[in-house]
Amino acid sequence: MRSVIAVYVENKYGVLARVSGLFMRRGFNIDSLTVGETDDPKFSRITITLKGDEYVRDQLVNQLKKLYNVKQVKVLEPGTSFERELMLIKVKNTPANRSEIMAAAEIYRAKVVDYTTEAMSVEVTGEPSKINAFIEVMKPLGIVEMCRTGVVALQRGGNIMEK
Repeated sequence: MRSVIAVYVENKYGVLARVSGLFMRRGFNIDSLTVGETDDPKFSRITITLKGDEYVRDQLVNQLKKLYNVKQVKVLEPGTSFERELMLIKVKNTPANRSEIMAAAEIYRAKVVDYTTEAMSVEVTGEPSKINAFIEVMKPLGIVEMCRTGVVALQRGGNIMEK
């Protein structure tokens, strides 16, 4: 089971290390971790995705709530939240695959951000499943390099995390 956990923390030195250290000490792998300042510079929001059963997830949530500098922890359920990710991917640019890269970029609503005779770089945003699908399309064309931001997620509607 995949879980997305939002953690609202004080924007202070060492907080991210304490949060990620909790996972390390418990022997759990983080699939993705994103962090950024909120509208209030005193706070940051960490979004963590991980795989594990409900018991593991609940145990980690309870441990996160006990950490100093953590203000709120929320499990974002798939039906009541949405998530996005950004990926930059560089693919070999050859006369044979150029039109296929351009067609895939159009179909996936991606944007070519760099173009040379050797490589083409594409920016893709969307749900992780869309990102994964785009990677599968690009693999046979020759992926040179890629990087992903990790998931960011919010609850739908007027639900917010309290400060």
